[in-house]
Amino acid sequence: MSERGSKSITIGKRLLAEEVFHHIATQIIEGELEPGHRIRDIDVADELHVSRTPVREALQRLERLGLVTMYPSRYTEVTAVTPELVDQTLEFAGYQAGTAAHMSVPRMSASERSRAAELVGDLISAVDDSTRTSEARWAVFSYLSEHSGNDQYRALVSESGMALFRNLHDWTVRVDDKARMRAPYLGLQRAILDGDADEAERCARAMHYI
Repeated sequence: MSERGSKSITIGKRLLAEEVFHHIATQIIEGELEPGHRIRDIDVADELHVSRTPVREALQRLERLGLVTMYPSRYTEVTAVTPELVDQTLEFAGYQAGTAAHMSVPRMSASERSRAAELVGDLISAVDDSTRTSEARWAVFSYLSEHSGNDQYRALVSESGMALFRNLHDWTVRVDDKARMRAPYLGLQRAILDGDADEAERCARAMHYI
């Protein structure tokens, strides 16, 4: 087989494993596969009409992200979102959101900063709705990450994004803290429009209690 043919097969396998990864991760995030659900690679392979190899690769990747636990030669189990996991994810997300804000704000055009500010505005208006808050918070983080101007950072967020969204989907700001939380939201919005990277980072972290 030629070197070019070998590379094509390798790329094909990677793309296939990527598709399987997103298929399973989406089922976990949307609750179709609940905590404790047992996943058998042979069942997934049959369902998707693929071999077991890309399924195993996808499950190994999901395990590294903490979405599943693999028991060799037995089955794979969807993990539960514990309070401890939420706290750890909130901390990680806070630092990453701060980094995304600091990197993206000075690199965005005026129109891009305006769009980012609009997304933060959606977050502000959604503060009393936990589901909308989760989706709006993720929209802001994703937009800032995408405009970070750093391919390695975008790859990091893309890899960890599934776990971040799943673990924080049901996390809400305490009722007695919603009024206070508006301050970092508004601060982030102003900092983005002003092009103030340091203040944007501070507010993005404050949104996550850091």
